[in-house]
Amino acid sequence: MNLALWIVAGLLALLFVAAGVMKLTQPKDKLASSGLGWAEDFSAGTVKAIGALEVLGAIGLILPAVTRILPILVPIAALGLVAIMVGAIITHARRKEPPMIGFNVVLLLLAAFVAVGRFWLAPFAG
Repeated sequence: MNLALWIVAGLLALLFVAAGVMKLTQPKDKLASSGLGWAEDFSAGTVKAIGALEVLGAIGLILPAVTRILPILVPIAALGLVAIMVGAIITHARRKEPPMIGFNVVLLLLAAFVAVGRFWLAPFAG
C-alpha cells in the first residue's frame, strides 16, 4: 500500500506542478487559445491563483513526507487537490465539456486515494 501511495502521489505531483507552472507562466489568453477555454471565464489573477494552489498541492504531496517534517500535510494537500478538482468539475460541467470532466474525476479519485491512504490506511509514522 505504501508503494502504491508513493507512486500515485508522485504522479499527481508531476501532473499538478506542470499544470500549475503552466498557469503561472502563460498569459490567460494563451491558455485559452491552447485548449484551456475555461480560462476565459476567470480573471487572470484567479487563473494564477489556481496555478499557485496546484503547485503548492504538488509540493505538499511530496516534501513533508521526504523531509519527515509535518507529514500530516501530505493527506491535507491531497484534500486540497480534491477541492480543486471539484471546482474544475463544476466549471467543465457548466461549460458542457464532458471529456474534461472525466479527466478531473480521475485526478479527484487519485487525490482522494492518497488522502484516505495517508490518513488511515498507511499513515506516516511519528
